[in-house]
Amino acid sequence: MKHAKSWAVLLIAVLMVASLAACGGNSKSSNDTKKPENSASTNTETPKDEKVELTFWSLGTTNYEELAKEYTSLHPNVTFKFQNTSDQTAHHNNLTTALSAGSGAPDIFMLEIAFMERFISAQDKFYNLYDYGAKDIESNYLDWKWKQATSVDGTFQLGLPTDIGPTVAYYRADLIEKAGLPADPDQLSAAIDTWDKFAQVAKTFKEKTGKPFADLTDLVFNGLRDQSPDQIYFNKADGAFIGDTNPQIKRAYDFTVKGIQEGWIANYQLWSPEWNKAINDGEFGVMLGPAWMAGTIRNAKDTAGKWKIAQLPEGAGNWGGSFLTLPKEGKHPKEAYEFIAWLDNKDNQLKSFEQSGLFPSIPALYEDPAFLKGDDFFGGQAIAKEYSKSAVRVKPVYYGPLHDQTDTFFKNALKNVLEKKADPTAEWNNAIDQAKKLAERS
Repeated sequence: MKHAKSWAVLLIAVLMVASLAACGGNSKSSNDTKKPENSASTNTETPKDEKVELTFWSLGTTNYEELAKEYTSLHPNVTFKFQNTSDQTAHHNNLTTALSAGSGAPDIFMLEIAFMERFISAQDKFYNLYDYGAKDIESNYLDWKWKQATSVDGTFQLGLPTDIGPTVAYYRADLIEKAGLPADPDQLSAAIDTWDKFAQVAKTFKEKTGKPFADLTDLVFNGLRDQSPDQIYFNKADGAFIGDTNPQIKRAYDFTVKGIQEGWIANYQLWSPEWNKAINDGEFGVMLGPAWMAGTIRNAKDTAGKWKIAQLPEGAGNWGGSFLTLPKEGKHPKEAYEFIAWLDNKDNQLKSFEQSGLFPSIPALYEDPAFLKGDDFFGGQAIAKEYSKSAVRVKPVYYGPLHDQTDTFFKNALKNVLEKKADPTAEWNNAIDQAKKLAERS
């Protein structure tokens, strides 16, 4: 599977992909933004006082419409027309259709990371943000987050980073204490700072409480999977399947099997009513999840004050987060870039965090007083600080356009081991075989 495939072929392929998903700026003013350096960009400049309406396809819950009104008050000639949806698949499919047809795409498109590989290989359909001054603000952002939207050769920047989803270990402090384990976040983080120690703590918790330590196989597998060095199932250079030779994938699989066989991983399905009830009823000790998962936990109102956050063993991972991109159908890329650079700067990322819970991709914010505030639901812990610790531990990793489909093969294998007592080796071999066939067909 090569990144050089034609747009027509890419369109056919991506419309068949069912993606799973959960879900940066400049401390300078927009007046510091550089003018485009190439002639194509210069031709699209608009006279200073000409009225400009920018269409913006946004995704999920943000405060971007309010910020856009603030921007218009500063730049009266620039107004906005928003189209917002919470349906990630439809949102990205609509852009695929518009780009293929050559009409209907917005000036600004909010791109979720789970769909990045669909579009980054179609660079001719987007403006290169490096042509508009993005190099000047690159250092403001987390390096791993910026690189998620950078071409393999480093010459093309598809989008400006917005929010991120650093992963942590959410835990029931009352149950941890009942098991005789350290309930203090720093102490528990130290007690599980390797995956081997995590497994030992999990066994102790199960023995002392009679409850499973972790909630479900998928999130445990994700915890190790996302700590793969550089790439997971596919080679970034040529798209070749490498899941069978990446030792971290086998380690993630074997570790999850260990948890199943030792009884410290529960049999719940992500997002199921049973899982949500278990969260509320305290039926397990730990959930490995991203920053935005706190919203799900908060729905269990009866558990307020009982939760805390520790760090994952041996590193961190990321699940979710978006980018602001400029499709080439837009007629005002200079104005659009100046706006997204302003929207995504340090001050406005802080506003988006405080008003909409979008965790910032600008690490300079992690020392802001807003990140030191205690959260009553989490026992007074400054949870934003814990997310910050995780965010700076994340390493750049390549997923590839077939990641979600391939990942499902391994998740199904683990489900069979858990629910059907299937042979782990046979299930692993079957997952590898399915993944190879998928890669060959693509």
